[in-house]
Amino acid sequence: MHLEWTRPAIRDIKDAGDFIALDNPKAADRMAERVRESVEYLVEYPNMGRIGRVSGTRELIVSGTPFIVVYRVKVPSIQILRVLHHARKWPAF
Repeated sequence: MHLEWTRPAIRDIKDAGDFIALDNPKAADRMAERVRESVEYLVEYPNMGRIGRVSGTRELIVSGTPFIVVYRVKVPSIQILRVLHHARKWPAF
């Protein structure tokens, strides 16, 4: 299996990092690294996230951050769909 980052997911992580970096650039780097490290585990354990709120998706809570990675397992890939702050009204935004 391999990872496929969608444009919305890439934009999400960039926007979150830019926002955090306004106050603390090092924290922004740590957040992005934690998200990437957590997502890498999906290659070996694709079903480790909970069943998603949207049919056909799963959600991975990124430990130590307020972020949730929304993804879909579509063999031979894992599609990273979004990286969302837990306070967002997913999927109703």
